[in-house]
Amino acid sequence: MREEEIEKLRGVVRDCVSKHLYSSAIFFADKVAAVTNDPADIYMQAQALFLGRHFRRAYHLLMASKIVIRDLRFRYLAAKCLEELKEWDQCLLMLGDEKLDEHGNVHDIKDNSAMYLDKDGEDREINITAAICFLRGKAYEALENRAQARQWYKAAIKADPLCYEALECLIENHMLTCEEETSLLSSLQFGPEDGWLSSFYSCLIKKYDKENVVEAKFKELEKESSKSNLSSQSLMCALKDNTDLLACKAEYYHQCGEYQKCFELTSALLEKDPFHLKCTLVHLAAAMELGHSNELYLMACNLVKDYPQKALSWFAVGCYYYCIKKYDQSRRYFSKATSLDGAFPPAWIGFGNAYAAKEEGDQAMSAYRTAARLFPGCHLPTLYIGMEYMRTHSFKLAEQFIMQAKAICPSDPLVYNELGVVAYHMKEYNQAVWWFEKTLALIPSPISEMWEPTVVNLAHAYRKLKKFEEAISYYEKALTLSAKSLSTYAGLAYTYHLLDNFSAAVTYYHKALWLKPDDPFCTEMLNVALVDECRHGTDPKFDFH
Repeated sequence: MREEEIEKLRGVVRDCVSKHLYSSAIFFADKVAAVTNDPADIYMQAQALFLGRHFRRAYHLLMASKIVIRDLRFRYLAAKCLEELKEWDQCLLMLGDEKLDEHGNVHDIKDNSAMYLDKDGEDREINITAAICFLRGKAYEALENRAQARQWYKAAIKADPLCYEALECLIENHMLTCEEETSLLSSLQFGPEDGWLSSFYSCLIKKYDKENVVEAKFKELEKESSKSNLSSQSLMCALKDNTDLLACKAEYYHQCGEYQKCFELTSALLEKDPFHLKCTLVHLAAAMELGHSNELYLMACNLVKDYPQKALSWFAVGCYYYCIKKYDQSRRYFSKATSLDGAFPPAWIGFGNAYAAKEEGDQAMSAYRTAARLFPGCHLPTLYIGMEYMRTHSFKLAEQFIMQAKAICPSDPLVYNELGVVAYHMKEYNQAVWWFEKTLALIPSPISEMWEPTVVNLAHAYRKLKKFEEAISYYEKALTLSAKSLSTYAGLAYTYHLLDNFSAAVTYYHKALWLKPDDPFCTEMLNVALVDECRHGTDPKFDFH
């Protein structure tokens, strides 16, 4: 067979691969490799077998060629075959025992196999070292050695910032704390043309910063378009409306309690791209917070139909049952989600919350502890452990765990709110005031209704310190956020009562009892206030409204 005929057959193989005709590609690649016995053709045949999901045969072909010992790309493809076969120990052996230096970097492995890579000369290539580090990380994660997996994922993204999958694993599996994520991003060596990518990555990491910091990240990415040359101008303009970027924005809205804004944005995104799974997860979370059970039902039905093997689908079913307060059924489906994917953080947290909702503390703690072990960069399991201890009045233990959550994520306002509640229960009212004020300083303005309990708690703490004017100010602020809070009206009434302003106290006790007519505290204190008012006379200064 002449060289021109062989080259034509190679072209046929490439075309078959591009058209996903893998059996044809395997057939012709086998004939080319048999004629030439050229390493490049053997590699092409192995690639065709791999794409056709003949992993064992592809692995055997690579090992039989003997080139696998000295050629990096052969070794990497053989390891990929072992990955698909779930032979993780063999996969690590195939990749070799490369070591990381003290900074977590891996030295570039000498690669003289470019001759086997079928690519356009102008194509930009991801460093093979990064791909190998990433595969090592996946193997260690599958073997449940998450500490090693984290190190190799970090090494992969450091070896080449274009290795997005490594960053995705670190972020989605909560392997790093907020500080570690920021530190990792700042250590990446981006090329001069990758300014947009640096900004994009900064939008992907945890978003518990203050609003102006997070918004600045999004604006910085949009601003990159003005710095770009004309050839990439259209790309940068398109990025402003990119689904991934808008999904990040939706996640930020969710994390700062703007559930309605989050839900509206995710709804619009899912109209545009109904199968964007990251956006779907945020949409489910927002729908659950807003109590949209019909939306959860429809989403769950569609996900189970389209993705029956994905944890997200059964998590959605669990969310629906949790939303309608059928906690036993929700627990069953959260458990199914964890069995399908043990590294899916929302399912573990939902599993714990379903137990906690039924006050089954031991099982809730077990789920939270598993989540805390699996996802060291996620502060929520540790925070929920602290909240469970608080529910059982173990305030010292609660404080310890919530402080651990604070160490993992020092910028989440919910952590400071819970520390304030613990301090209040321990009668450390000055400390409670400090924590509640810190909470309010961290949340975006204007304050949403979600944070009304924090404002009320701050008012309670001021009342305990006998700073009645400050307490009244915060109670009134809480009423602007939610006009139907029994706790606020009762607290305001009691504060006026302590100030001997009996008319105001009576009015607010009545407002509290309008919300809950059988409340024992307000009923009793209303009678006391009426007696006191009769004894001391009415206060002419109070303006009834």
